[in-house]
Amino acid sequence: MKRFIRFLVKSVLWFFLLSIVWVIVYGYVNVPATPLMAIRYFEEENPPQKRHDWVPIENISIHLQKAVICAEDQSYVSHNGFDIAAIKKARENNKEGKKLKGGSTISQQTAKNIFLWPQRSWIRKGLETYFTFLIETFWSKERILEVYLNSIEYGPGIYGAEAASQYWFDTSASMLTVDQAAALASILPSPRKYSANPATPYVVGRKQWVKQQMKNYGPLSLSQAANEDISKY
Repeated sequence: MKRFIRFLVKSVLWFFLLSIVWVIVYGYVNVPATPLMAIRYFEEENPPQKRHDWVPIENISIHLQKAVICAEDQSYVSHNGFDIAAIKKARENNKEGKKLKGGSTISQQTAKNIFLWPQRSWIRKGLETYFTFLIETFWSKERILEVYLNSIEYGPGIYGAEAASQYWFDTSASMLTVDQAAALASILPSPRKYSANPATPYVVGRKQWVKQQMKNYGPLSLSQAANEDISKY
């Protein structure tokens, strides 16, 4: 029993140490692949060719940065990784039997996408909370958004803003217009179901909502956005 306890304690300590090192390394090194990419590859008999081209955040249109924040997590800049109001609302919806939505922040989604698996479970949710705390501690908001935009799924085999821009609009991530950025942000809930171009009826309506939120949001206060002209909406 003593040996088992010592083994358990050592295992826990090694997990904490290695996970912290892992997070710190990804704070500076581009993420080459995610668990979701591997899962998508093995779950399909003939998986589509993967497209994933990492670009620094300064090469991602400020319109897309703002669009995903407005669509997914409008408190992103001010919260510490968890949107308490959204979590409470999600719990209320759950009690009423409604579909859960709006509970996960961009930070939580980044933690899940980079370090964990997509299937819901209490274990994964606990680890997601832990990794969210770590990236909020060791990464800047700018870095979290950069990793998120470069790793999120935008369609079958399409990962990251650059690949999505090329695939859906035949342009680079740096050249996305407001309308194109809003379209990409609109498909994020189900990127393998919806089409950004041509836009499905759902995406058309969602895109207009996102653009209105972008107008209402005001200037995006990430450091690299300070010198950009974000008033042309």
